[in-house]
Amino acid sequence: MESNKEARRIFSDFMTRIAKFEELATLGSGLLGSFRNQLELLQRNPLDKRSKLVGDIIKANETQRMKAYLKDRCLTVPAGVQIMTKLNMCQQGFRDHLDKAKSLLDELECLVDNMISTLKMANERETSNGCENHSGDELAEEDAELVHLKKHEAFDYAAMMGIIYNMLKQDYTMQEKIVSSLKLSSPLEQLDSYCKMWSLRPYINDDVMHQAWRLIR
Repeated sequence: MESNKEARRIFSDFMTRIAKFEELATLGSGLLGSFRNQLELLQRNPLDKRSKLVGDIIKANETQRMKAYLKDRCLTVPAGVQIMTKLNMCQQGFRDHLDKAKSLLDELECLVDNMISTLKMANERETSNGCENHSGDELAEEDAELVHLKKHEAFDYAAMMGIIYNMLKQDYTMQEKIVSSLKLSSPLEQLDSYCKMWSLRPYINDDVMHQAWRLIR
C-alpha cells in the first residue's frame, strides 16, 4: 500500500525529530546544572571576620587549608563579574533552548497532522474501491486481509505519534516553567529539585519510547 509507505516515512521523520528533542533536553539539563553551580558561587557567604571569636580562631589556625578556604569564599569583583557573565550566558542558552524545542514541537505537530490526513485519504480510497464487495473471491479476501493489516500498522504509527507528542509537550511545558522561574535569588535547594526533575523527565514514559523506536527497526 502506498499510504502505508507514506505513513512509515512520516513516522520515521517524526522519530528523527524526537531524537533531536531528546538531545536538546540533555543539553538543557547540563545548562541548568551550570546555572545552579554558578549561582552557588555567587550566593556563598564569606566568614564574618568582624566576629572576635571567629577572628581569634582564624589567627590561631592560619593553616594552608584555612587560607585556601578564606580565599575561595571571598568573592572578588573580577570573579563576581565572571560569574555574572556565565549566568547571563546560561540565560541566553535557555532562551535558545526553548526556541529550538518549540520549533521541534511545531514540526512534530505538523507531522501528526500529516499522518492523520494520510490515514483519512487511505480510508476514503479503500471505501471508494469497494474492497468489501469482493468478499466472495478467495484472492480478494487475502488482499482485503493484507490491506487490513497494513492499515492497522499505519494506525499504530499514528497512535504512537499522538502519545509521544503529548508527552513531549508536557515535558517542554515543565522546562519552560523551570526556566521562567530562575532568578539570582533562587534557593539552591529549589535549583537542585529543578535539576532532578529536568533530568528525570517525569512526563516521558521510557517504555513507550522504546516501543516507538522498535517500530522503525
